[in-house]
Amino acid sequence: MAGVVEQRSIDVVPDAERHGTAVSQFTLWLGANLQITAVVTGALAVVFGANAFWSLLGLLLGNLLGGAVMALHSAQGPRLGLPQMISSRAQFGVRGAVVPLALVIVMYIGFFASGTVLAGQAVGHLTHLGDTTGIIAFAAITAFAAAVGYRLIHALGRIAGLVCAVAFVYLGVRLLERTDLAALLHDRAFDFPVFLLAVSLSASWQLAFGPYVADYSRYLPRHTSARATFWWTLSGSVLGSQWSMTFGALAAAAAPAAFVGHEVSYIVGLGGVGLMASVLYFVIALGKLTINVLNTYGSFMSMVTSISGFRGQPKLSPRARSLYFAGIMVVGSAVALLGKDSFLTSFKDFLLFLLTFFTPWSAINLVDYYLISKERYDIPALSDPAGRYGAWNGKALLVYGIGLVAQLPFLATHFYTGPLVAPLGGADISWLIGLVVPAALYWLAARRDTDRIPAADTGVVPTAEAAPRS
Repeated sequence: MAGVVEQRSIDVVPDAERHGTAVSQFTLWLGANLQITAVVTGALAVVFGANAFWSLLGLLLGNLLGGAVMALHSAQGPRLGLPQMISSRAQFGVRGAVVPLALVIVMYIGFFASGTVLAGQAVGHLTHLGDTTGIIAFAAITAFAAAVGYRLIHALGRIAGLVCAVAFVYLGVRLLERTDLAALLHDRAFDFPVFLLAVSLSASWQLAFGPYVADYSRYLPRHTSARATFWWTLSGSVLGSQWSMTFGALAAAAAPAAFVGHEVSYIVGLGGVGLMASVLYFVIALGKLTINVLNTYGSFMSMVTSISGFRGQPKLSPRARSLYFAGIMVVGSAVALLGKDSFLTSFKDFLLFLLTFFTPWSAINLVDYYLISKERYDIPALSDPAGRYGAWNGKALLVYGIGLVAQLPFLATHFYTGPLVAPLGGADISWLIGLVVPAALYWLAARRDTDRIPAADTGVVPTAEAAPRS
């Protein structure tokens, strides 16, 4: 296992340890999205009022828009050789980055829990031990795989992508045998608010990958084309998510009473009984394992990044690394067990809630990286509170706060609805505001702050092959 278990965490990956090609991003993100939580997300568009025809178009538009933003983050990985969120120190300061980081950790725990609910049901049925035992067992397997690290994560993506693609083809055929597709798509009455909800659901699904997508491209060789990384990431993520969401939307439209609230049992029942049912329970668990490992691994990276901003860049022992993953598993499992009985409504609100907090971060990070710093960061300064990026960047934090507040009048969730939602017919456009407003404000605030940008001839990343492990 010594050559398999990952040794690095938030430090720069030196050139001697880089490997792989950009195609690996396609297989990873295809496998990560061909899974039951994406199916549920697609179903939500129909559950909350859209017809099948406009649901599919809205979901596709949201996947493309959100996926493009997510893939721009992925392209940073080979260039910087760093996990995604540590680059936020260049915008928010070495310690100021803890503000979006804290919210990212909440996101990971939430997705870990929501995925564990559905996968735990599959494991419980497969083993005949019940949902609670299934949830705990699945969480333990997730933590182990995440602790092994990068190589296993990509291997899981390749396996899950192939297995789940075959399963979804089979399930799609079975669904169409029971459903009159022409009748489902015949209703084309357009309702803008619910169409926009479908767009927002899939856009939020994609945008939520932004805070950790570069974690899984940072080992690619430095010369890997940013364009190739972008397109392979985008195509894998959009294909996988749209495929899953299309299945969910059609299933919810065809049999709302049988599907909603019984997603796992419906899918398995669609496929068959006996051995085939066992195979489908396994496929559901495998698909969720891939994405839950990503969430657990990303949570570990974010926690280490947060702590190291105040304590320096620690060298983690194998024991400390294991304790991080064990803690994530315990907290995520507890949330899953507490929320498993009200999953569907809670998950919809959770997605939209996340979108509110991560679109401003995404906008600031991308504007800084591509338009202001021109892909040039002083890597050692990202660990030095007294360096060029400082401990706290008040301007970036202020813009981030304004971006959050600007969305509130347009936000529509179960626990809060802004005053401008009703005049828009109930449409939620908060995510558009969250991208545009902070992007413009940050560009205006930071475009003349040239002291933070290293000279073009100094390079981006230190070339030493013996970078310290942490």
